[in-house]
Amino acid sequence: MSSVETAGGPRVLCAGIIVLDEVFRVAEFPKPDGKVQADGYFVVNGGCAANAAVAAARLGGRVALAGPMGGPPGHDDNGDRVLAALGRERVDCAACQRVPGLATALSAIFIDARGDRMIVTYRDERIATVTPADPDALVANVDIVLADNRYPAFVAPICAAARRRGMPLVLDGDRPTVEDDPLFALATHLIFSSECLRDTTGVADLAEGLLRIAQRTAAFLAVSNGPDDIVYLECGRPQRLPVFKIHAVDTLAAGDAFHGGFVLALAEGKSEVEAMRFGSAVAGIKCSRLGGSAGMPTRSEVEAFLAKASAAATAKVR
Repeated sequence: MSSVETAGGPRVLCAGIIVLDEVFRVAEFPKPDGKVQADGYFVVNGGCAANAAVAAARLGGRVALAGPMGGPPGHDDNGDRVLAALGRERVDCAACQRVPGLATALSAIFIDARGDRMIVTYRDERIATVTPADPDALVANVDIVLADNRYPAFVAPICAAARRRGMPLVLDGDRPTVEDDPLFALATHLIFSSECLRDTTGVADLAEGLLRIAQRTAAFLAVSNGPDDIVYLECGRPQRLPVFKIHAVDTLAAGDAFHGGFVLALAEGKSEVEAMRFGSAVAGIKCSRLGGSAGMPTRSEVEAFLAKASAAATAKVR
């Protein structure tokens, strides 16, 4: 089956960080000054925006990816490998800007027997200063934009262009920042990781953290929290949405899977709660598989998963 199951799906632009991931499977994480033997090793494209792009494409979206990378082609092996993999996923990478003399970001990732992960990323800080050549052109023919906040200099002009066109803008709050970050005011939907929200606000309670951010933006606000409930605000009141219970094999790219599912469902007209439930299913299936972005599910797999979960809930009520 094709990685893109619906040729006429929503047009999605994902903007932000693009990384080459080198992944090591270990029984347990190494102790300080210690050594461990890897049980497995693989290389896969990574980064918040790139992973979400793969998720949305496999779910039926027509997806473009924009982000700064090393270059030029043929002189940056990391970037060449990433773009080759994304091309196989039918992600349009024409807006990925190759910067001569720099290397595409690289991550070393350790995944233990429980599916938990440790990540070390190297990037040339000069890439973080790159700005998009023509942000208005990037959003001219899309229905929705998903941006992560890892490269704010690159995504901010794209976010501003999206808002000028009045389209939905989903911001992935992945990098700790400040409560009055200008990107927050641009977003129509802002979904944090729990680590980012706590580090940004200095508040341990996730609901309280969202309420603090709500003073700075009119965006829909939510925060994912791994296997625990998603917390979101509805009419200014904290609410909780349980996630699906699965046996985690690999949590790498789980948050990106959620964002890819959420943005596609939102573009299809689903409510925020429906879109979060859909994104939660995408993330749950992904976590049950090894392989980072390579484990992203197809649309038919997500629909079957949701149908089974619905049937089980109905049977439980009876």
